[in-house]
Amino acid sequence: MRSEARARPLGLVEPPVTHPVGGRDVTDEALMIRFQRGDRAAFAFLVRRHQTALYNFSLRHLRLPQAAEDVVQDAFVRVVQNAGEFKHEARFTTWLYTIARNLCIDQLRKRALRKHPSLDQATSGRSGEEGDGPTLGEQTADARASVEREATGTELKERIAKAVEELPDEQREVFLMRELANLPFKEIAVITGVPENTVKSRMRYALERLQQTLSEYEEYARALR
Repeated sequence: MRSEARARPLGLVEPPVTHPVGGRDVTDEALMIRFQRGDRAAFAFLVRRHQTALYNFSLRHLRLPQAAEDVVQDAFVRVVQNAGEFKHEARFTTWLYTIARNLCIDQLRKRALRKHPSLDQATSGRSGEEGDGPTLGEQTADARASVEREATGTELKERIAKAVEELPDEQREVFLMRELANLPFKEIAVITGVPENTVKSRMRYALERLQQTLSEYEEYARALR
């Protein structure tokens, strides 16, 4: 598994970008307002800020790099097409991930209808695992680890990826939004259309399943508690 996430999954043509006024602290919503007023650089900044996390989220859902890239590109194309409909009081990430989630669901439905053989190739070639964003296992890794510990860390990452893929769909979806996209439970509830308490329950059950599956890795299990 590569340690670096894929930085540019899009085929979109982006104008050269310098940080907008306010730099990295400028909010997504402020950038959308600028884009609605014709500032193309503001949109490019939004793409750069969110494309990697959105790609990782889509990849975990679809397990195919090309399909994930298509979702990311289609999601931002829809942002452009429907920019005028974005309400300033809304959260941009809620809107963006709702679009991406629906695109993922559409792809999975189409794939199920044609019984795509690649559905069973989630872990065989592991190409779908490349470019993953940081997991809890990576966040708790010891930077001064020995070669032996690094080998264990690689095995742990593989086990985590497999364990996440084996979660029930509803639990996996919440876990990915929380861990890969860092979305708050309130936003996840809006995106998935279920109460916030239900989202929290799904996350709790997901963590419990991962604790059980990864119980031999005590450090990671402690991080999940």
